Amino acid sequence: MIEIRFHGRGGQGAVTSAELMARTAIGGGKYAQAFPNFGPERRGAPVTAYLRISDSPIRVREKVYNPNVVVVLDPSIMNVTKVDTGLAADGVLIINSAKPAAELRKAFGFKQKIATVDALHIALEELKAPITNTVMMGALSKVMGVATPAQVKGPLEERFGPGLAPKNLKAFERAYEAAKAEG
Repeated sequence: MIEIRFHGRGGQGAVTSAELMARTAIGGGKYAQAFPNFGPERRGAPVTAYLRISDSPIRVREKVYNPNVVVVLDPSIMNVTKVDTGLAADGVLIINSAKPAAELRKAFGFKQKIATVDALHIALEELKAPITNTVMMGALSKVMGVATPAQVKGPLEERFGPGLAPKNLKAFERAYEAAKAEG
């Protein structure tokens, strides 16, 4: 089982990311669960979402305390939240940042593998809005091999409809190509 924790701010799509990745995994014959954790609902407030994907039924029904992967939709959240808390020693941080992994490692003391993608830039170009959810889904999919653009197309169409789905798929595809992982 792979356990993933998403960190973002209200309105950026962390909860939607987890939900869409779960739908994609289920559509591919896997088991998955996704759920949010947030305080007072307001745009810009810190939000955490969780995702589990497995080849067998998932029996656990609690927060993800020791994720294999942490996805950071908004890099400013790293100034107020220790996003690597509980991250497995062999885990991966996937961060929305134009900065290189070495710079992020130095600034925040990260010990695990880091993958980066300039999700904000892609979102602004493709979606014309600073909503990085489908962009970060693309980075997660490339780095962890959890989905392909073809697999995510259906869930994106169901969620966003014919007007927004193609733009979100393009954002996903660009991040899928652009994500850079260490090593």
